Parts: sequence; C-alpha cells; structure tokens
Amino acid sequence: MSTQVPNAESAKGTLYLIPTHLSDGAADDTTAVFPPKVVSQALALSHYVAENAKTARAFLKSIGATRPLAEISIAEINKHAATINTDQLIQPLLDGHDVGLVSEAGAPAVADPGAIVVAAAHAAGVRVVPLVGPSSLLLGLMASGLNGQRFAFHGYLPQDKSERIRSLQLLEKESRQKQMTQIFIETPYRNAAMFADMIQALSANTSLCVATDLTGPHEKVTTLPMISWKKINAPIDKLPTLFLFLAR
Repeated sequence: MSTQVPNAESAKGTLYLIPTHLSDGAADDTTAVFPPKVVSQALALSHYVAENAKTARAFLKSIGATRPLAEISIAEINKHAATINTDQLIQPLLDGHDVGLVSEAGAPAVADPGAIVVAAAHAAGVRVVPLVGPSSLLLGLMASGLNGQRFAFHGYLPQDKSERIRSLQLLEKESRQKQMTQIFIETPYRNAAMFADMIQALSANTSLCVATDLTGPHEKVTTLPMISWKKINAPIDKLPTLFLFLAR
C-alpha cells in the first residue's frame, strides 16, 4: 500500500485580486458595484495584503464583514521603504492560506504598488485569481468615446508646471501620430491646475474627456474638443478624476 505525498503546489494558497470602491459615496451601494461572488470571496478570507490597513478594514466593513476585524491579518505594503519584503508579504500563501490583495481604490496592481506582490506570487508558483470590479481606467475609457483600440496610461504627469506642459505636448504629438488615447490621473486638489495646463498646452481639435467620481454620487463624464473646453472654462471638482485625450 503506497502513501501519496501531497503536491507542493496544491498546498499553497491562492492570491485573490479584489477590487475596492472607487468613490467613498459608492460604499453605500455595494451590490451596484461588486458581483455577489466577489463579496462572498472577500468576506471568506482571513489574510489580506493592502497599501493601508485602515482603508482595507473600512472596505471590509462596507461590504458587510461579520468576522471581527481584529481576527483578520492585514499586511501593509510600505511603498516608501527602500526595499519591500515581498517574501514576508506572500508567506501566508506559502503556508497554505488564501490571501486577498486590495488597492486603496479600484483594481489592485493597476497604478498600484500591489503589482510587486502579484509578481512575487507568480515567481513562487502561487495561483493568482483576478476578481471582477471597478477600474477607473476602463470605465473612463469606455465612457469617453475615444480610441479604445489603442491607448496608454501614464499615471501622474510631472508636478512642475513647465515640465507638465512639455509632457502634455509630447503626449499629444504621440497621440496624433499613433491615434492613441492618452490617459492619466492627478491628485484631486491639483485637478484645476492640471486642467489649466491642458487648456494652455493642447490643440483646439484634440478631444479631452474628464471623468470624475466614477461609480460615485457625483459621477460625471464629459468629452469635448479643446476649443469647446476653452470657451466654457468649466470648473473642475476636487474629486477623483481621470483625464483622457485623443489628438485629431
């Protein structure tokens, strides 16, 4: 009679990539943002990796966590550290525990330091499962009416005004040559400065989409040519906003 040795791979946990709310206001209506399967999987986990443990606990509370939050292990990604100890972050997975990876907002590992945890999981032979949920990049692109076949996300542009204007002009040139939608974000309190620089830097026929508070109570998506934006000079809210443009 032979004894089977458990497969080392099967003993490892699974890393679940769990999207969170994009807007604070959306937390009041979880069912409108997340499929029931995502919520049930998130609530079943006792181990998490997050950029901020406090934000992760608030997310779990918002989706109806009944397990005491003190019993849920949340390892933080210290993105300001010179080196991030990914071995420590994925150790629960190697010990056989399923782990949830959450972002501060939206899809984890996209414009988010969680990508290094996903890379470490793959390197360790851990199964990675992305779950359905909101992504500002895709929602904004879908609603923009701009080119969804070819696009690029650039994160944050330079903070220095002259450098930012130069970056916008270079991105516009690339957009015109490749017919590529350019996408970027900004810290909400700097939205107005970013918009003012786009008014100055972009050509009249370039189409700009401003997508604000996606999935939230103040959601608004507007796409207009720059010549129209310059005429109306619309105020830009200090809310999470995605900017997209396509040069014609």
